[in-house]
Amino acid sequence: MNLGSFAALLTRSLIAAIVPLGFGQNAGMISADQAFAQAVAHADRVALEKLLDADLTWTDARGRSRSKSQVLQAVPHPLIPNAKDAETTAYDYGDLGDSQVTLGRAHVLRVWVKRPDGWKLIVYQEVMSRDTPPAFTPGAGKECQNPCKSIPFSPKTETERDVALAYSKLEAAAHARNSAAFGPMVADEFVALSSNSDKLQTRRSRMQEFDRSKDGGLAPTPLVSARMFSFGPAVLMVSEHKPDRGDPLHVTRVWIKRGGNWMEALSYQTAVAR
Repeated sequence: MNLGSFAALLTRSLIAAIVPLGFGQNAGMISADQAFAQAVAHADRVALEKLLDADLTWTDARGRSRSKSQVLQAVPHPLIPNAKDAETTAYDYGDLGDSQVTLGRAHVLRVWVKRPDGWKLIVYQEVMSRDTPPAFTPGAGKECQNPCKSIPFSPKTETERDVALAYSKLEAAAHARNSAAFGPMVADEFVALSSNSDKLQTRRSRMQEFDRSKDGGLAPTPLVSARMFSFGPAVLMVSEHKPDRGDPLHVTRVWIKRGGNWMEALSYQTAVAR
């Protein structure tokens, strides 16, 4: 076995070790993710065209979003051009999965969906964390009507309705800094990142900040619009937000159904520079 084959095998083994129980390793998604990294590195439009979903949203660190056609016209330069020294984790939820890459303050999320002709990238999103703690946290203000009590979103299915209700309930718990209510609504592998924060938040660290009455740069923000994509026990939610101050936010969330309840598995929040 050559060095390249061994490295690939090691990568697949490490990824398999962190896939949540009940969701087996998906070699197809991992292979597509590796092929995407190579295609972007070489600006290979032919290879990328086969890997990008028709519903792709590509958001760079400044919050500029591109469609599939726009990406193929001019392949963007990735925030992390070489992931050799980066920390990479991946999660498989059946017909939806994600890969998360972190290198210092730079973070990249890639969400994959299984289509009839193979795995396709539906979300590529960059977040650059702050280099200092935030002086304030943009949010919904003192009275959190939107999104804590209601949101401007019309569900098309029962699944979308259930996820929308879970979303409002989760944001209400976050606004109240109620760790006891927040904890059961996020998955064990939950992470949250924001352009307004200087750190990557986990389920545990988020709950600890609530117990200390802190937000850490992350807070519920009024929803402007949202799209949901359902894949069995997983839902991708892509949304736009307008906080009470600061720049608008482009947010990607993944929701998963465990034990009969919808839980948030990740939240990547990129400020849209104006």
